[in-house]
Order: sequence, then structure tokens, then C-alpha cells
Amino acid sequence: MIRNPVLLRTAPLQGETTSSLICRVARRYGMEAKVLRACWKWRNYPLGHEGGGARADAEVLLNAAGRQLLVGMCGVEEGVLARTLPSWGEEDAKLRAEAGDPVGLWRVGGAVAGPVTFGCRLCTARRTGAAVRVVRYAPRWERVCVRHGRWLLDADANQPLEHLDLRGLPEVVAAQRRWAGVARRDADRGRAGGGRLSTVRQGEVGC
Repeated sequence: MIRNPVLLRTAPLQGETTSSLICRVARRYGMEAKVLRACWKWRNYPLGHEGGGARADAEVLLNAAGRQLLVGMCGVEEGVLARTLPSWGEEDAKLRAEAGDPVGLWRVGGAVAGPVTFGCRLCTARRTGAAVRVVRYAPRWERVCVRHGRWLLDADANQPLEHLDLRGLPEVVAAQRRWAGVARRDADRGRAGGGRLSTVRQGEVGC
């Protein structure tokens, strides 16, 4: 177990998977992720691809005691984790435990809170000081990092790439910038008229 875990603060990134955060916490303490995960009692095994290798989009669900354990390790208020981690608070009957044991359960991220993608390592370095891998939930029409010109790839594929370089395709980055404005205007109209973003627009951006 970790002594005085609040001494090393690890803030979550918006939309990050809980599994990704645990990996970053382990790195913060100079540990392998599997060593840190031994602090929880697991109801199943880490998920892998049929051909071998761990799934980057694997997500973990934690019971109440397990969530409190992670809160202490991060040194961050639980409310922050609840607002930032989409899977936080998700329940499953297999998470029930006696005597307040911290329990974890592996799930495929896409089945928990939607499509899962890799984060931009350059953005992660800018925010945390370390260019480490981050896995997060994001719809496919929000996959372009406009700051660094990268198309962030799905994390569920068994391949080594995390992004495609778009520096030679400025029109794609420009389209992502325009989409942010379109989404904001449509959201404003939706609040005013009770409507939702049209299927046509979603299809245009998603392709």
C-alpha cells in the first residue's frame, strides 16, 4: 500500500477513463500499474485482444470503497473525479463486497460511457508535465487536436498508433475548429427551442 498518498497529487483529465487515471497515478508513485492495481480486489481479469496484448480501451468500475481508495491516492476531491471521469459511480452487482473492501471490475470502455480514444500526448505534457499515454471518452467528431494537428485514433484497435499527423492537411484542422462553433450555436438554439443537434450534422462531422 501507498503511504501518505495525498502528498502526490494526480489530477484527472476531462473525459479520461478511470483505468487511464490509475496508470498515471502509478507512474506518479514510480510504480507499475499492475502493482498499484493490487490495492483493489478484482472480480475478473484485465481485458485483452484475441491475438494477445492488453486492450487500451479497457475500463474499470470501482465500488464505493474502491473509489475512496483512488481519491486518497490522487489527492483530489471526489467531486472533481465525479465531474471528470465518465465512468465514475457506475455500478455493477459484481462490485458488492463485505467489510468495505475496495473492489474493481474490468469492462470494455465503449460499453460503459461511449467511444474511447487516445489523448494527445503533447496536450497531456502541457497539462501534467509528462507526455504519457492517456485514454479518454470522446465522440468521433471531436477527435482532432487543433493545437497540435493530430487526429486521435480509437483505442479499441489492436495496433500501435495513437494518432495521425495532420500538419499537411490544414483543412481538416480548420474543419474541426469550425465544428466547435457549429456545435455551440446549435446547442444555443436547442436550449431556446427544445431541439437537438440534427442527425445530418452529426453524420457530416462523424465521417
